[in-house]
Amino acid sequence: MHVQALSLRACVSAQRPSPAPSSDDTRHLLRAAELAGSSAGLSAPHPNFGCVIAHGPKVVGEGFLYAQGTKSAEVQAVERAGEFAKNATAYLNLEPGDCHGDDSAVRALRQAGVSRVVVGMPHPLPHLHGKAISALRHGGANVEVGGHNLLESGSSIQEALKACQLVNAPLLYRAANRLPYSVLKYAMTVDGKIAASTGHSAWVSSTQSRQRVFETRARSDAVVVGGNTVRRDNPRLTTRQEGGHLPVRIVMSRCLNLPMDAKLWDVSTTHTIVTTQKGARQDFQAMLVSRGVEVVEFDFLTPRAVMDYCYDRGYLSILWECGGMLSAPAIASGVIQKVMAFISPKIIGGITAPTPVGELGMVEMTQALQLSEVAFEQIGPDMLMTGFLQPIPSCQPEVPAVVEAAAALDTSIPSSTERPQVISFYKPWDPYGALSNFSPHSISLPDESGAAVSWNSVEHYYQAQKFRGVKDELAQACVHNIQKARGPEEAARMGRTLARQRPDLVRADWATARIGAMETALQAKFSTYPVLRDLLLSTAGAVLVEASQNDMFWGAGRSGNGENKLGLLLMQLRSQFLEDSEDLNGRSRTAGSATAVS
Repeated sequence: MHVQALSLRACVSAQRPSPAPSSDDTRHLLRAAELAGSSAGLSAPHPNFGCVIAHGPKVVGEGFLYAQGTKSAEVQAVERAGEFAKNATAYLNLEPGDCHGDDSAVRALRQAGVSRVVVGMPHPLPHLHGKAISALRHGGANVEVGGHNLLESGSSIQEALKACQLVNAPLLYRAANRLPYSVLKYAMTVDGKIAASTGHSAWVSSTQSRQRVFETRARSDAVVVGGNTVRRDNPRLTTRQEGGHLPVRIVMSRCLNLPMDAKLWDVSTTHTIVTTQKGARQDFQAMLVSRGVEVVEFDFLTPRAVMDYCYDRGYLSILWECGGMLSAPAIASGVIQKVMAFISPKIIGGITAPTPVGELGMVEMTQALQLSEVAFEQIGPDMLMTGFLQPIPSCQPEVPAVVEAAAALDTSIPSSTERPQVISFYKPWDPYGALSNFSPHSISLPDESGAAVSWNSVEHYYQAQKFRGVKDELAQACVHNIQKARGPEEAARMGRTLARQRPDLVRADWATARIGAMETALQAKFSTYPVLRDLLLSTAGAVLVEASQNDMFWGAGRSGNGENKLGLLLMQLRSQFLEDSEDLNGRSRTAGSATAVS
């Protein structure tokens, strides 16, 4: 009876005409988009979520997703709104959908009694698209979606919807093009030079502009440079800040004509990947590997090949800080979506002085590439110009209002009816991403004294176990900080950094104990959450592969010859669950027969 009433209310709500957006709607949706970008630089790029809960012009609660695996924006906003969330309107820049099996956002809005939800855009990833919208409608909320049933009222609401697109531009590009979102950044003089004819380039732009570059790096998964930049500038490509996200440094060099002692070979704080062609300077490759640098060989090294590789690693946003020799083929291959040009009020002249972009083969001005969405900003004495080489993909698909709202939702099993032979997982927001250690599912396990300790994710628990029982203040402090880390990325960074810098603090038996630690954490996770257990069981018959490109122990590695220990443990746990289920069904049948005989 309750379900029937709920479905009826959902259908009525879905069919009810939406009121024309007010100035309040525009203002709150813009604020949700602004909140969504608040985590930039604090954690690895991920889908950005912001939530504003309001009654008319009055805001009663706000929140944003700090990082993957942390409390959702909607939950935070509801907690801050308290009883004022009842019958309020929730404004979301993006349809909820952080990870399969995590319905906390929708559940919080429904339980709080939010009556209306305004969504800036549907989720662009197919396996998450429309699910939360349908669930909210199924719960009785009136849901209005930008570009669908949100009635337009001039340019103001369009500005808000554009803001919702911009804050998740990397996700939209990745979903539409199966490539990361790439920004080409350079600094040049007013006469178009990025260095003197001698190659000297320190410094073209001002201190203020360089600070903006550091901030942009912190918002990126990786920074790409070519061999010329390494040889001439010897950069560090860090963010120059304490804490926060550190991007991977990627060097592209076909022949590996690189210096033996470059700052990028120091990987004590962040990772470096050198990409090259097969067979190039094997002795130099061995030297890099001995220093902890990852070397990736390609049959033919091109910007597109490297971006395909970055896509497979789950990267969303890439910053290119290369010279003209690399930027030209990157633009020509279509992997650059946005340009970020710092123009300094200097003139250096010189016919042979390098320019930001090398030869593109254009002979007429009519062939010039035109930037769109151009914006200007003065930073110190410099002018920053930004613009898009490729338009931002739109995400305005049809979202059924009545049919999906009336249907019973079962999100525990993936929608695909054809089970693949191999199921890969890596990032939490991808299909089967809930199998990842970074998924937003906390676990509780006993400590050495037997007391229950809560961990925010499997990754939190695993990283802390590296130093369990080590009688050292630094190790014990690291365990404490890992437990308190807001997101699994931070927990991983803390554990990996200390283990790299102070290997003497890692417990002596860790090489063998790590399997048991991971097994314990996985058992707790999939036993605690039925929806995750169902997801794992739904993969029966398929091979599970942790698709990490650089982890040869837990993952499969780029070439697929890694040990894939995480995938093996999950398949082992799946077999255990299947056996338990068969035993339970067998006992149930036996008990039923005994009852019938008696």
